Amino acid sequence: MIDKSQKHHLLFTNIVSLQKMHSSVTTTLLSLFFILGFNGPTMVHSQDTFNLPSPLPKWPPGEGFASGIIDLGGLQVSHVTTFNKIWATNEGGPDNLGAALYDPIAIPQGFSSLGSYVQPNNIPLFGHILVGKDVSNDPSKPTLKSPIDYTLLWSSESLDIKKDGEGYVWLPIAPEGYKAVGYVVSDSSTRPPLDKVSCVRADFTDTTYRTSVVLENENDVYLNGLNSYHSVGGFVVGNGSVATLKGSLANSMPNLDQIKALIQTYSPVIYFHPDEQYLPSSVDWFFQNGALLYHKGDESKPNRVDTNGLNLPQGGSNDDTYWLDLPLDGSSKDRVKKGDLQDACAYFHVKPVTGGLFTDIAIWVFYPFNGGSRAKVKFLTLSLGKLGEHVGDWEHVTLRISNINGELNSVFFSQHSWGKWVSASALEYHTGNKPVVYASLHGHASYPKPGCVLLGSGGPDIGIRDDTAKSDKVMDTGVRAVVIAAEYLAAAMVVEPPWLNYERKWGPKIDYDVDKEVKKVRSVLMWRLKKAFERLVESVPRELLGEDGPTGPKAKTSWSGDEGV
Repeated sequence: MIDKSQKHHLLFTNIVSLQKMHSSVTTTLLSLFFILGFNGPTMVHSQDTFNLPSPLPKWPPGEGFASGIIDLGGLQVSHVTTFNKIWATNEGGPDNLGAALYDPIAIPQGFSSLGSYVQPNNIPLFGHILVGKDVSNDPSKPTLKSPIDYTLLWSSESLDIKKDGEGYVWLPIAPEGYKAVGYVVSDSSTRPPLDKVSCVRADFTDTTYRTSVVLENENDVYLNGLNSYHSVGGFVVGNGSVATLKGSLANSMPNLDQIKALIQTYSPVIYFHPDEQYLPSSVDWFFQNGALLYHKGDESKPNRVDTNGLNLPQGGSNDDTYWLDLPLDGSSKDRVKKGDLQDACAYFHVKPVTGGLFTDIAIWVFYPFNGGSRAKVKFLTLSLGKLGEHVGDWEHVTLRISNINGELNSVFFSQHSWGKWVSASALEYHTGNKPVVYASLHGHASYPKPGCVLLGSGGPDIGIRDDTAKSDKVMDTGVRAVVIAAEYLAAAMVVEPPWLNYERKWGPKIDYDVDKEVKKVRSVLMWRLKKAFERLVESVPRELLGEDGPTGPKAKTSWSGDEGV
């Protein structure tokens, strides 16, 4: 797997073209990136509400996780998941089904809304709005106040498409010392009532956090002049800034027993391609079966890696002075390359995001070897030989879970040097609430559905293949689950294995002539296909074609922050 540390420029650039609304009019519209990472296959209209396949279990007792309310100390926060549709388009966007604006209903007694909700119409209604309650008992400095006015950010009046009247998006103007954390929607050009929403005292907010959730193009919605994207408990409009709430780790994060229950409830099931040769293993199996540690300048004397990585260098940085490799013996090397699915473990890293309003559980899987790439060039599928091969492959998916009720919100699928978030409403489930993950042939990228994805921009029917399919090669990541880190807990509760703090490469860097390998493939192609193949190679990042071992989980940018895509 390739590090993603320099891929954040992709964050809000997934822009696609809206379909023509009338034969004589073509409208170019800006993108609307909707809340909660809705991705995946086309589903039903949004009036159908999504629920997880199985009821939530009774979570083990703890401080505040999944209690329905998070106490921030003077401010209680909960959420509402039932909505009243305020306005909708009936065409445009995903599957030309439009989008809708919603207000929360059934707000609990004593709570007030912190914003409104938006989503496209091609998927079931699944989202939430945060609501807050002032429990500070401080009339001079309450934790919530009404806005003093509104600014109109957007209206549908100029949209020449089918719509239910007109819709409007307003930015609350907060009083001094307070911040708006959401927007208000309406079906009238008259300013909304000031008591429709509350602003939050500034010391309970954070203006620096922005989630890196990005939706696939088929779930973007285009509404003229409005550019919105995912936020916590609402949506964020590009031309109007709101803050986000700060959570409370002490009162919201799961304890160790609750973590174990979350793993058993939501641990994904991974399907490997029927032709997959290079399967995962546990890290200990890799070490016990002859993995070698090399040191620059002393390459002729590699050391066997001790069980659990006790003799691996700790900390530091990836300075190319140490790397791991397969056993020297040919038969042992070939055997270790194939991994051992029966022994494979999934490694779980639990961390707070959005200040503790959500828990992210990153699930890491280790493969001793990453196989070579294959290319599709029109009607041909070609092996690219050594291109793409490397020793050591770390892949992961991440579960995002609401700390208010313990419900699965979305899943991040890591894919080479990028990735995507997929809403819980768009996932396939194996049994109960366990999401299905498809690992691509040889490269092990994670996808929410089977099929073939073409990487690169060589043109139609041209790309590096990522093939996924169901087979009898299956891994339930919860069966041999190992929690390797949860830094917010007391240190003694989760002991990190020594190999986790090895931040050098898990495979050697081998420099070979990429152009020579490419020429071997070109030599078997007809002239037109050669040109197409050359365009493909030029469009693919060179790191996908070279052989270089990856760094381990802790060296990834996402280890201490949000997933970067």
